Amino acid sequence: MSKFLYLYRGPATPMEDFTPEQGEAQMKAWTDWMGKAASAVVDQGNPLAPRVSVRDDGSTGEPSDQNGYTIVEADDLEAARALLTGHPFLTEGKGRFAVEIFEIQPM
Repeated sequence: MSKFLYLYRGPATPMEDFTPEQGEAQMKAWTDWMGKAASAVVDQGNPLAPRVSVRDDGSTGEPSDQNGYTIVEADDLEAARALLTGHPFLTEGKGRFAVEIFEIQPM
C-alpha cells in the first residue's frame, strides 16, 4: 500500500459564505464521502488558508488556487483515483474544480 495526496484546486467558496442550509449540505456531502472512503483515509485533511508564493529569486508570485488536501492509502494510483467516485469536490460538472493526486514517496 502507498499513500497518496489529494490536492483540491478550484474556486471553492469559504464555509462562512454559505447559508446555514448550504453549509449543512456541504458538510453532509463530505461526511458521506469520508464514510465511504473511511478505511483508506489516513488524514482527512483541511482547507488551506491565506497563501503566498515565494520564488527561488526571493520575489513573490501569484499563489495557486489549491485550497485543501486529503491523504489516502491505496494499492496504486488507479485505486487512489477510484476512491474519488462521488467526491463532493468533483460534483459541479463544469470543469472548474480538480483533484490532483500525488503518490507520496518514502525517503
